[in-house]
Formats: sequence, structure tokens, C-alpha cells
Amino acid sequence: MKKLLWLMTACVLLVSFVGVSFAAAPVKMKTAWMDEHETFLVWYAKEKGWDKEEGLDLELAYFDSGMAIIDALSAGEWVMAGVGAVPAMMGNLRHDTYTVLAGNCEFMANAVMVRPDSPIAKTKGYNKDYPDVYGDPKDVKGKNILCTPMSSAHFALSHWLRVLGLKDSDVTITDMTQAQALAAFSTGIGDVVVLWAPHMYYGKEKGWKVVSTPRSTNQRLPTDIIVDKKFADQNPELVAKFLRVYLRAVNMLQQEPLESLVPEYQRFFLEWLGNQYSAELALTDLQTHPVFNYDEQLALFDTSKGPSAILQWHTKIARLFTENGHITADDLKKVESAEYCTDKFLKMVQLPIPPYR
Repeated sequence: MKKLLWLMTACVLLVSFVGVSFAAAPVKMKTAWMDEHETFLVWYAKEKGWDKEEGLDLELAYFDSGMAIIDALSAGEWVMAGVGAVPAMMGNLRHDTYTVLAGNCEFMANAVMVRPDSPIAKTKGYNKDYPDVYGDPKDVKGKNILCTPMSSAHFALSHWLRVLGLKDSDVTITDMTQAQALAAFSTGIGDVVVLWAPHMYYGKEKGWKVVSTPRSTNQRLPTDIIVDKKFADQNPELVAKFLRVYLRAVNMLQQEPLESLVPEYQRFFLEWLGNQYSAELALTDLQTHPVFNYDEQLALFDTSKGPSAILQWHTKIARLFTENGHITADDLKKVESAEYCTDKFLKMVQLPIPPYR
């Protein structure tokens, strides 16, 4: 009898142990990121183990551009990613993705730049509606511009040209990654370069002049958190858990003095990317990227009074790239359909968001 009781107790303990082990096993989630601000939030969250608290094990893969991330989706290299709004739009058009969160706003972090002796820098306010934009069409037309294609930088470039009454076809756009463009412009190649942070900061250190940004052309430009549609539809609870992790880091960025985060931001760029940021540059980058908390996200995705703010931003991008021949009229209609900018996963996030301390 005692032996039977012992065996029964052992079985109960074994079943309990196995059950706990399975419950505690985190779900691996492949994610894709660039060397940008929005990646810091996920990196920091993983450093703190916030993903494990949600039952996730985030794997962070590096890519040098948003379109490189989009192109890797079909190979199964990721299911969640942070990209600029332009590649997010292309992800929807070409690979069936959702935009489920605004990662940050980068309208100050993409810059059209020229060398200080460029004639382009001599004219300010050619278009009176944009008094802070530099350039005159006669000085810009036909110039060689180094830019990463179908990116936030490309959006910044196209709007600058539009303000001056020009189109992409009025200049020569040389396709380069950000690192290539920075290096090439440093050696005298090209007349204009378009860079996003952190590369634009290196350009400023070299004395290059910012002639236009999305902010100076009155454009909003988000970084999007996107997800593979098939994965999201099959695993909505996992998407919601990821968003909870990200929003926890958002709360930290909004509530903590940014100066206090500088050492961790420097460590992020050094350990994850191998780049050394000065404390001043790190603080500038943190200050240049506003983020949106849970309630602000709900407002951005709200459709109760018509198209959401996030969709309106995307629609403006789509219209501009349709004008320049980069996407078709049918593509534009698909963007305007409002099916891919969705808050259904955001509304599944368990509240309250856990404290970051």
C-alpha cells in the first residue's frame, strides 16, 4: 500500500513538473530591425527579460534597410518587424502584412543634405509655404542624389522635390544603402545625399547642411511595427503579447528623463551594432524620436470619424509614390482600403501595461 501511494505521489509530481515546464517554455519569435531608435525599445526589453515575462523569446535580426526586411519575409526570416512607413506600405502591397503599431515618429530624423558650399544651400524659402526649406529648382534639377530607394529617406527626398516644383524624374537618384551613401558623399560623389539617423548625425559632424526634412515640409512620418498577416491571423495573442512588451518600453521613454537612458542607449549601439555613440549624439537621437503610448496608439488608429490618422499618413505616402511612378494606381487603392492598418491586436493587449521599473 505504501509503495502504491509512493508511486501515485511520484506520478503526480512528475505530471506537475512537466506541466510547469511546458507552461514556462517561451515561444520563439523571429523579429527584424535596423540600426535605429525603435530597435532600442525591443533590445532593452529583451535585456530586462520583459519578453520572457510575456511567454516570448524574441530573436532580433539586423537588416540595413526597411526594404531588405520586407524582401526577407518570403524566406521566413521574421514575423514581426520595425520598418519605416514606406517599406511598411510596400510590405502590405507585395507581401501581405499588417501595420499594428506606430513605433515612433521620425519626421525630424530623415534629412536631405548638401555640402556647405553647395549653391542649393544659398536659397531658403523659395516656396513661401515652406520657409525653412532650402533650394531653388534651377540649382536642383539634374543633380545626382544619393538615396536609399523606397525608404523614409526617399519619402523625404520626394517631398523636398515637390516643394520645389520638381519630381523624382527631374534628378538622378543613385540607389545606395545608408552606409554606402555616407561613405560615397564623403569622398565627393554626388551633389545631394539623403540620410536617416544615425547617419545624418555623422553628416552634420562633417559640416553638411540640412536643406529639408519631412518636418520642414509639414509631413508626419512614422516608423511602423508590422507583422506577417498569416502569422498574425493564426497567433493574435502572440502579436498582442509583443505589443505589450514594446509599449512597456514606450512608457519608459515617455516617463524617464531621457538623459538617464543615455548610457543604455550607448551600450545598445555598441553591443548590438558595434557603433560608438557619444553621449551628446545619443541624447539627440532619443530626443528626435517621439513615441506613442497605449492611449495615443488607440487615437492614431481610431476610425470612428473616418480614416485613421495612421492610414492618412500612409495614404499621403502612397499618393506621392504614385505620382512619381513607383507604385500603381491600383496599389494606391489598396493602401486607401484601410485593411492593413489595424488596431485589433492593440485592443487585445492585456492592461495595465506592466511597470518598467
